[in-house]
Amino acid sequence: MVRFVPALLALSATAWAAQSCSASSQCPEDKPCCSQYGECGTGAFCLGGCDVQGSFSTDSCAPMPICESKSYTWDNLDNAALNTKYLGNASATDWTYSGFPKVTDGNLELHMPKNTVGTLFANNHYIWYGKVSAKIKSSRGAGVVTAFILLSDVKDEIDYEFVGADLTAVQTNYYWQGVPDLDGDGMQERHANQETGHNSANATVNGEDTYSDWHTYEIDWQPEQLQWIVDGKVTRTLTKAQTYNETSKTPSRMQLSLWPAGQASNAEGTIAWAGGEINWDSEDIKKQGYYSATFGQIDVQCYDPPSGVSTSGNDSYIYTSDTGLQSDVAITGNSTVLGSMGATGLDPTLGAHSSSASSTSSSNDTMPTGGSGGAGAMGSGHSSSSSSSSSSSSSSDDSGSSTTSAAASASTTAGTNSAPGQERVLQGSLFAVLVAVVALVMQ
Repeated sequence: MVRFVPALLALSATAWAAQSCSASSQCPEDKPCCSQYGECGTGAFCLGGCDVQGSFSTDSCAPMPICESKSYTWDNLDNAALNTKYLGNASATDWTYSGFPKVTDGNLELHMPKNTVGTLFANNHYIWYGKVSAKIKSSRGAGVVTAFILLSDVKDEIDYEFVGADLTAVQTNYYWQGVPDLDGDGMQERHANQETGHNSANATVNGEDTYSDWHTYEIDWQPEQLQWIVDGKVTRTLTKAQTYNETSKTPSRMQLSLWPAGQASNAEGTIAWAGGEINWDSEDIKKQGYYSATFGQIDVQCYDPPSGVSTSGNDSYIYTSDTGLQSDVAITGNSTVLGSMGATGLDPTLGAHSSSASSTSSSNDTMPTGGSGGAGAMGSGHSSSSSSSSSSSSSSDDSGSSTTSAAASASTTAGTNSAPGQERVLQGSLFAVLVAVVALVMQ
């Protein structure tokens, strides 16, 4: 669900200098893109998660790559990229990530080493109605949350959240533009009352538990109906009428994440919802050095767009208005690719022929700094459980040898089965590119 995670990370002094943005306070023209974390900039700020409501204009954000029906299996991470490399070409790169992803035995593992904010792994193609399916083994432990979500740039959201303190069930949630099912707007209240609102419901799972056993989780998202399906059984159905027409209606990215909801610096209500503070000296930390969640095959089936949608191509979605409604989305032939990290939707080819077009520089004006590894979308006072963090120049290897620190990643290539450990990319329902580099939390 969309969650605000204030001060989760130890941000650098320059990170605090980023200009903030929201629906009531738009970015300036020289830094026109409002990231999902509520910061103004160019480059990555204008890609996945770029909030049209807080940006300088509706065309500041880059067009969103159109839905692609596809099955994903995990032989390596060759189809994934760090945000310092990704410039919007979803045809060449399916996923963007931050943190500590790794492929083991044909599965994707998301790791959360001690005192980090975990991992976020986001698909670069947007979905505008469809069915997504994933085989998942969640993480475990109080304060540890695994998430599988659909999140739009205006913070419409549909999700599964696995709270590690309860391995017998998974939470199902939906939100419209980040609005909670409560009076007030505090994250603490949202979590404290999650079980009483109509936005959220628990779904039980068969078998031993969500950590030890594989289960298949599906979201079937249609204009008139929304279903959560576990192991082939429909566990929850909502119609448009039942949700006061406040379900997700805008193109959304699929995000997978593992994050420390029980981090001591989080709001009291968030920690309570997560089952208590996270134990950084748990059995999993002592034995393997990290918490982990595992994803098997993931399937995406795209449905037809809503009837009557304006269509002038088949490459991308764009917003035609900053109200962020379904009627404001058009399908176009516009390119989704930026020429450099200095480019924006207003000048997408800027720097295209420069040697620094795909630079690994993490300038505060081109790389977002807010968020947590488990948050899918932060911005305008909200952050998602599924969405990453401030930049860090160095990191510890989560497995002893298989990952490369951000400081070394510019000159050292990690193995295809393991990703560089501390590059920034997305942050996510909790949550611009798609992800932000995972930083160590100061204790």
